[in-house]
Parts: sequence; C-alpha cells; structure tokens
Amino acid sequence: MDFIIFIISMAALIYGADFIIRESERIALHYNISHFVIGATLVAFGTSLPEMAASMMASYTGKSDMAVANVIGSVTFNITLILGIVFFIAKKMNPKRDLFSIDSAWVVVPVIVFLLMIQDGEVGRFDGFLFVLMMVSYLTFLFTHAKSELDGSIDEELTKEKFNWFKSIALLAVGFIFVIGGANFVIESGSNIARTFGVSEWIIGLLLISLGTSLPELVVSLVAIKKGNADLSVGNIIGSNVANFSMVLGGASLLHPLAVNLQNNFFDIMILVAASFTLLFIIANRLYNKAGAIFLLIILALFLQNSFNAFL
Repeated sequence: MDFIIFIISMAALIYGADFIIRESERIALHYNISHFVIGATLVAFGTSLPEMAASMMASYTGKSDMAVANVIGSVTFNITLILGIVFFIAKKMNPKRDLFSIDSAWVVVPVIVFLLMIQDGEVGRFDGFLFVLMMVSYLTFLFTHAKSELDGSIDEELTKEKFNWFKSIALLAVGFIFVIGGANFVIESGSNIARTFGVSEWIIGLLLISLGTSLPELVVSLVAIKKGNADLSVGNIIGSNVANFSMVLGGASLLHPLAVNLQNNFFDIMILVAASFTLLFIIANRLYNKAGAIFLLIILALFLQNSFNAFL
C-alpha cells in the first residue's frame, strides 16, 4: 500500500509543480515581463520545485537523511541519466554559447562548497543562508550573461492563450495543494517503505525520491530534443543543479540543521563529485555526443549498483 501511496504522491508532486510553473509564466507574460526574466526565475528553478518540497518536508519532519540524499541523488540523476540520454539521442549538438568559459564555475563550485560545509557532519542554518546567497549570485549571473540562451525556453503556446485571472489563481492553488500534499505523503510513505525493507531513509531519498523528483527535468530535456534544442538541456541541468543546492538544500537547512554522515555515505558523495567533474570535462572538450553519454552512463551504472545493493 505504501508503494501505491508513494507513486500517487510523487505524481501529485510533479503535476502540481507543472501547474505552478505554467500559471506563473501566464501571469508574468500578462504583465509583459520579459521572456528572459521568466526563464531565469521561473523555468530555471521551476523544475526544482518537487525536490524543494520533498526536502523541506523531510527537514521539517526531522528526516535529515532524506533531505540531503534527495539533493545528492537529484543532482547525480540530472547529470548522468538526463544528460546521458540527451547526448546519446541528440543527432548533433553545437552550442553557440561557450559553456566552459562561462558556466563551468556553476558546475563545480556548488559541489565544492557542499563538500566544505559537510566536513563538520552538518549543513546548518548559516550554511543554508550561504546557499541562498549563492542563488542570488546565480540569478545575478543569469541576468548579466544568459539573456539570449534563455529566451527560447519559454512555452510559446502560453503567449497565444487568453489570460484568465480566475483560472490562473485556481490552478496555482491546485498546484500548491498537490505539491505540499504530495511532498508530505512522499516522505511518510518513503519512510514506511524504508522500515518495511529494513533500509535507511538515506537510500529511499537517494534512489526513489530523487529519481521521481528529477522527472520534470527529464521531460523538459526530452521535449528540447524533439524541438531540436537539445543543447539547451546542458544549461537547464546546470541551472537546476544550482537550484538544488541553493533553493532545496539551503531552504531545507534553514528550517532545520541537516546531519550528514560522511563515513556511511562516502561513496554516494564521491559519485556526485565524479559526475560533476565528468560534466566539466565534457563541456571543456565539447563531447556532446555518444562518447560523453557513455562516460556519464558508466557513472550512473556504478551509482545504481551501489544503491540497489543497499536497497536489496
């Protein structure tokens, strides 16, 4: 029964986030806010709403392992699974933007800051505040450097629809109810599953919750491939990962300090580091092809093997 509740709750979490993103875009477009601003503030971080809701609910209920594991798992899946699929499927990727010279810092700096923060075994409230400052810094960076790349990330169909305040507010309300309610049931059912199988809440957060909350990024990336804009996926994943550390982990640790067991979770943290530096290597050498995909999928296979061994 807990598995059914978990799946339904995860679906509610993801659909709720989609409602919030789309209706926020509608309202912004109604007030003639530029596509860049919408992309930088809503689309770039909107797909991280499921992770944020799940981790903040886990933090609020005192489940630190789930909150931290969700972020580590989501960032790892974003890089290895989603970009692995994108690089493998996309026929040709040749981004006009020099991702290495402009964006490379945002691939590795959040990970390095995270590693430094957890040396004392905790992501505290001050650490959370610093992560929030990182989000402000990233938004400033986007406004300064990323206007042309983000213009194409908005759903153009929204600009053709007639604006309706009642409809937008109603769907926003439904979205927030789905997100908050879904996050609550995801955490509770996930905890029950962990107890049933005798595995840690860390593994549930790392494997099940993080994979489920990464679905919006996967959908966005697959749609980008279909539209011939696969190269946008790299920037979207970089932005989502920054949001996972700044909004998700930062927000969760502001609610309640998050304990991190470095010894028990060393392998998963190292996989996160390996995935991030592999992505840095790929964008430095412009390996947006099957070779780059294979590198990422090898890391994903190691990650899944270790997680399944702990789960089974």
